[in-house]
Amino acid sequence: MGAGLLAGGLPAFAEFNSGGLTKGDAAILRFLAAAEIIETDLWQQYNELGGIQDSEVPGGSGSPAYIKALQVLDGDMPQYIHDNTEDEMSHFTFINSYLVAKGVDPVNLNKFRTLPGSKATGAQQIGRLTNLMQLTVDTSWWTRYRSRTKNPDFGDTFPQAVPGLSKGQFPAIPRSDADLTPKKHIQAIANTAGFHFAFIEQGGTSLYPSLAQRVSNVEVLRILLSIGPTETAHFQTWHDKAGNAPALTDPTNGLVFPDLNSPPFGGEDFQTNLIMPEPTIFLSRKFPPVSIVRPTDTAGAAMGAVKALTDDGLFIGQSREFFATLQLLAQQADAAVR
Repeated sequence: MGAGLLAGGLPAFAEFNSGGLTKGDAAILRFLAAAEIIETDLWQQYNELGGIQDSEVPGGSGSPAYIKALQVLDGDMPQYIHDNTEDEMSHFTFINSYLVAKGVDPVNLNKFRTLPGSKATGAQQIGRLTNLMQLTVDTSWWTRYRSRTKNPDFGDTFPQAVPGLSKGQFPAIPRSDADLTPKKHIQAIANTAGFHFAFIEQGGTSLYPSLAQRVSNVEVLRILLSIGPTETAHFQTWHDKAGNAPALTDPTNGLVFPDLNSPPFGGEDFQTNLIMPEPTIFLSRKFPPVSIVRPTDTAGAAMGAVKALTDDGLFIGQSREFFATLQLLAQQADAAVR
């Protein structure tokens, strides 16, 4: 689904127009619309092969072997993938509709849907915005949310839960039916997806409160405060499921998924059932630790999100024009002031 499909339903929002938006608020909403379109694109790919295809989230026909591997992490994975996909669709559709109601151009990235997708049975053969087949997944979110003494807003860094994922390029969906065997290989792909799900949603968990600090209009603030917590709900779900990824070594590429409950891992930095955000430092070290979303520093938040997604390998193969468009949207959002 692309932003260009909204036109048929927009007139119904005409009576909702209650005046224009500030330049900054419009920029923030346009960047968030772009981010949600990108999220929808990647989640659509996951749903086609590993989720539930229906009238709410159409497209694809599933990959039984991939689904079976995902269900090692949780038996309800197809439903969760479906629901996450539908949520992201609703986010960009609403934000774009709101922008139009306020006289602002909606975001449309359809011309950048040029990347090839999976050739595995079950995937649609259509152009994509994102690449899920060459990912370098940052799993430091795992230890960041377990730390009681560090916060990325203070410049702190955190070790990787799955070091190998941050050092290569790995598929999170089967690239073709050849990836469906051997068993440990397709399981490694499913494990990669499980950690990638959480990586994507922790980004949204931080992005919304970070940009909310720059919003001027109370109604726009309400939009960010209402959508942002759904990203947190997604992250909490995927954080839990990633902890069920079985320890293994992919026989095709050597990627290792460690047992996070055993040495040299284990303890409070890695223990798989510690999925609630541990209290940590916030605002100043003189204050007591508090359980919070982190990071939430507003400076450069949008560009930081673009960098994280780019470093993830999500845009491998995209055009210079795509990067220029996304960076401009991010720079305009970061320039917003109250």
